[in-house]
Amino acid sequence: MRVSSVAAVLALLLSTAAAVPALLAQGGRFSERLDILTHFAPAYVALSLLALPFAFLAARPGRQLALGLIVLSLAASCALIVPEFLADDGRTPAASPAAKPIKIVQFNVWGRNQRGEDAAKWVLAQSPDIVILQEGGPLRGALLAAGYHRTCQGCSAAVFSRGFQVIEPQEPENPRGFRSTVTLVDDRGPFTVIAVHRHWPTRFALNAAQAAEFQDVVARYPRERMIIAGDFNSTPWSFARRRDDRDFGLIRRTRALFTWPAGKISHNRLPAPFPYLPIDHVYAGPGWATVSVERGPRLGSDHYPVVVTLAPRDVVAR
Repeated sequence: MRVSSVAAVLALLLSTAAAVPALLAQGGRFSERLDILTHFAPAYVALSLLALPFAFLAARPGRQLALGLIVLSLAASCALIVPEFLADDGRTPAASPAAKPIKIVQFNVWGRNQRGEDAAKWVLAQSPDIVILQEGGPLRGALLAAGYHRTCQGCSAAVFSRGFQVIEPQEPENPRGFRSTVTLVDDRGPFTVIAVHRHWPTRFALNAAQAAEFQDVVARYPRERMIIAGDFNSTPWSFARRRDDRDFGLIRRTRALFTWPAGKISHNRLPAPFPYLPIDHVYAGPGWATVSVERGPRLGSDHYPVVVTLAPRDVVAR
């Protein structure tokens, strides 16, 4: 078999594998099931680029068909991904000396984390003002011992805070434990912090119930300085995440920050030389300016921690 024939077969296989799901993913605008395909948009770009050299080596008409599929795949995939890099992340010029920033650590610890002591040391070494945990496991006791206040003892998602006056929420905690809420008071007044742990997007009924309840909770509190953080189990290029971006009325500060997987643990058994899904997110109201956003190290979980520093926007130097 000639090289051009083999190249044509490989180019068509790869370009088809990229173009078909990339085009179907556009249906995520109206279908939860098709929206699942949007999460893998970077993979469609990678497949398209992998198909490209084979397409150039292929003979006609395979070359023309493969190149057409590659163009379609890249166009559809970039339509999902590119807006993430163009959106506002809340950054402004450096804060003035009068600004008092706050540091937030967001981390899905994983309940069976075997490196709990290392994870606790790392989190405490960050000297965070607010820690938002999912499946907090061994970190809960370390934070409580360090003087942090905890919300919602039985919830999978919890807020730990230190150095603030705490106002307990006026609504019952979520019975399924996927979120918890606290209002904190600093020298500028009260602001609400919400921790969340959403289901995988394949759990359609549970996700719909969570989304409706969460929107109701968010609507109860002022949004100017609200902070929402958690494991949302959805990527920025999904239409579900775009709807939250719009409906929350907040600015998502984590832009294309890949946080999963961090290793072959938990339910993830595939090799993970690098994270390929950005599913942990931090939102904050327009009253906060983004100072920095960083991804932490591997700490025994299948998620990487996220560290976000915010400063009051009205004292940011312009």
